[in-house]
Amino acid sequence: MSSPASIKNHPIHPMLVALPIGLWVFALVCDIVVAAGGSPAWSTAGSYCVTAGIVGALLAAVPGFVDYLSIHEAEMKRIATYHMLINLGAVLIFAVNLWSRVAAPENTAAPLVLSIVGVIGILISGWLGGEMVYVKGMAVQAVEDLSRQQSARPPETRRAA
Repeated sequence: MSSPASIKNHPIHPMLVALPIGLWVFALVCDIVVAAGGSPAWSTAGSYCVTAGIVGALLAAVPGFVDYLSIHEAEMKRIATYHMLINLGAVLIFAVNLWSRVAAPENTAAPLVLSIVGVIGILISGWLGGEMVYVKGMAVQAVEDLSRQQSARPPETRRAA
C-alpha cells in the first residue's frame, strides 16, 4: 500500500519527522549540559529546539493523519492509533516543557525531566512507526508494482541533441 500523502511515490510523513526528532533529542542534550553546569546559552538553545520541534511535529502530523485515514486493516489501524496518540502526547509534553522553560524558576529540573520523558515517548512511537513500515509494509510499494506502473505508461521520447 502506498501512502496517499506522497511526492513521486515518496511518503511525506517520514521525510518530516526527522526534524522534530533531532531537535527534541538535541534539546535533551542541551538540558543535560545545563544540568552539568553549562552556560545559560545551552538553555536558550534548548528552548529554541523545543519550540521548533513542536512546529515540525505539527507539520509532520498533517501527512501522517492523511496516511492514518487511509488505513483499513484493523491491526494496522490499532498500531497507527497508538503511534498517533503517543506522538500527540509527546507534543503535549514538549509544550509543557516549553512553558516550564518560560514560567518556572531558572534552576528547576523540569525541562530536563520533561525532555527525558518526551524523548522516551518519541522512541516508543518511532518503534511503532517502524513496525508499521518495516514489518507490516505500510506506505511501501513493491518494486514490482512500480515496474508494472512504469511499463504501462507510454514510452517517453527523447531527442539526442
